[in-house]
Amino acid sequence: MDYIKRIADDELDFRLECSGAVLIEGPKWCGKTTTAGQHSKSIIKFQDTDKRESYRQTASIKPSLLLNGDNPRLIDEWQEIPVIWDSVRNSVDERNETGLYILTGSNTIGKENIMHSGTGRISRMKMDTMSLYETGESNGKISLAGLFKNPEMEIEAKSDLQIEQLIFAACRGGWPGQLIRKTDRAKLQIARDYVTSVCNIDISTIDKIRRNPLWAEQIMRSYSRNISTLAKTSNILKDVVSASENISDETLNSYISALEKLYVIQDIDAWCPSIRSATAIRSGKKRGVCDPSIAVASLGLNPEYYYTDFQSFGFIFESLCMRDLRVYSAKEEGHLSYYHDRYDLEADCVLHLKDGRYALIEFKLGGKEIEEGCGHLLEIKSLVKKYNQTEKGPKLREPDLLMVITGTEMAYRRNDGVYVIPIGCLKD
Repeated sequence: MDYIKRIADDELDFRLECSGAVLIEGPKWCGKTTTAGQHSKSIIKFQDTDKRESYRQTASIKPSLLLNGDNPRLIDEWQEIPVIWDSVRNSVDERNETGLYILTGSNTIGKENIMHSGTGRISRMKMDTMSLYETGESNGKISLAGLFKNPEMEIEAKSDLQIEQLIFAACRGGWPGQLIRKTDRAKLQIARDYVTSVCNIDISTIDKIRRNPLWAEQIMRSYSRNISTLAKTSNILKDVVSASENISDETLNSYISALEKLYVIQDIDAWCPSIRSATAIRSGKKRGVCDPSIAVASLGLNPEYYYTDFQSFGFIFESLCMRDLRVYSAKEEGHLSYYHDRYDLEADCVLHLKDGRYALIEFKLGGKEIEEGCGHLLEIKSLVKKYNQTEKGPKLREPDLLMVITGTEMAYRRNDGVYVIPIGCLKD
């Protein structure tokens, strides 16, 4: 099968132009190695079972020998032999060239395992699973970057996605492996196998601490039940304790930390501007995972379940939109947060770009909810404007874009300036 170009390809080219080495981080099976392989001239895979032991022996004597090969040289799953990090850094310093190495990794590694952060030598970039645009399900008629460049542009587009197709895409996930699977059943199995692997193997190998697969499954299930909500850790603990005795708060946090290191759990932080008193704005984390299919698989559900439960699918839909926004904003080093206060005024997502521009976004699966979403966004914008008019000192930047991302058909710009955009029309 021919390689399907990823949005991350252009970013990788740019970073190789700027840095001696590039580290691509992200969840397993998201396509890091395949994408990196398109940009490399030689490769070494530290998880190669036939050569792993010889690689370790070489690393214990002279790790720089593992760097021999045409550049850019791809070092896959570098964290298996952490000493290679400092060898790469030293090589970049000595050769004083760009585009020498690409490193990939499916989990973070503690600072105690490396001598130097790699700042100035090794550039880091995040890679997610495939967006709807990359899988060909979004027609890409509306560019997120284009909206930021021209926030008053008129738009007119129509999504090709039916609700059943959208549900299937979320349940299947953005795993590149699904592109070679012939049946829908086989495509849906990828996320289920992923969850099984994480709970039975990866959660214990990440930091060499043996963990209970059953507890891991229960934590993943509770997380999935609370996806896209502000559920407290104490609520998740209650869920798990009700199914398994003797799990402590400390143990739960250890499991959650391991899942974060594996990039499986990706919670969303709160945006806390000064437009309300500090006590009014909620600051807990919104529960998130790397791909919506993880939540569906952890709950043991299938697309047909959501055909009659759109309310539950709304949370999965938000997770899908969050993933796509991470992908589409990656070139601008986009960062996602949310806003919610005790008056129930909210923005499901605040998309921040590295230059300070930001968008307030609501996710609404159906057309009946659009008006409510627009009202929330306009009220938050009004609060920012009022704050700037009444408060002394530094001013807050007003939002550059107001968007309601939907599962509906038509894209348009309202008279009040709010964009209504189907997720099936969006691209980077």
